Amino acid sequence: MTAPSTGLDSAIHFVECLVNTMASDTRNRILSVAARLFEANGFEGTAVAAILREADVNSGSLYHFFPSKEALLVAVLEKYVEVLEPALLGAAERAADDPIERVFALLELYRGRLLVSGFSRGCPVGDLSLEIASRFPEARHLVDAYFESWTGRVESWLVAAGDRLPSGTDRHALATHALSVLQGAVMQARVSTSIDPFDDSVSQLRLLLELSADETGVSVALRSDTGRAPVAGAARTRQSVPSGAAASAVATPGTAALPAGEGGEDDDAWWRAW
Repeated sequence: MTAPSTGLDSAIHFVECLVNTMASDTRNRILSVAARLFEANGFEGTAVAAILREADVNSGSLYHFFPSKEALLVAVLEKYVEVLEPALLGAAERAADDPIERVFALLELYRGRLLVSGFSRGCPVGDLSLEIASRFPEARHLVDAYFESWTGRVESWLVAAGDRLPSGTDRHALATHALSVLQGAVMQARVSTSIDPFDDSVSQLRLLLELSADETGVSVALRSDTGRAPVAGAARTRQSVPSGAAASAVATPGTAALPAGEGGEDDDAWWRAW
């Protein structure tokens, strides 16, 4: 079995794997379809009728598991919280032993998803959070927990970097900044249908860490093995990517991937579902 070029879509479309492993599980099939449609069309833009049609269930089945559309939204977010952190952050940790490079391995997962999807997919939790944050308190709580957990995990990587960052560095604030770069870079790449804003943002984050390392005298060892310039200003070719199936042919060298079998049986199924 060949590992996919990026594990992000496999993790985000968790239900496609669940459908493969538990095809008779109606609840998970409904979750699968809802997650995909919420990401593609937004919560308000997704009609219950569309979920019923694509999940091939009747309204009685849906409301048996989920009393309302809002309850279905909460269940989707709960599944994201359950699945994405161990799948994606775990993949970044397996892709890089160096704690600082784990930050960039995580960014590479999202870069790969942008390219493979032709910029139609980014961060599903980020997209939903803007739409639902002020309207559904329970959903807002889950979104907050999701981002707080991710920030804590990235902060732990930066703590592990030790004296490679200045002693006064606020590791929590730096982790928040790194994830803000991720969300903003994904959004700009999708709006422009070009990977360049994403690469520019990542280059500047690398430069920030390089400057921090200069203060300590310890090298951060910024790498350019992805084939992209590690700092802004270097010459590069502007890159836009076609949507749909053609995007899957775009090479994404340096993309972090979860090697087959390393994430346990369930994780392995997610990667296969890519």
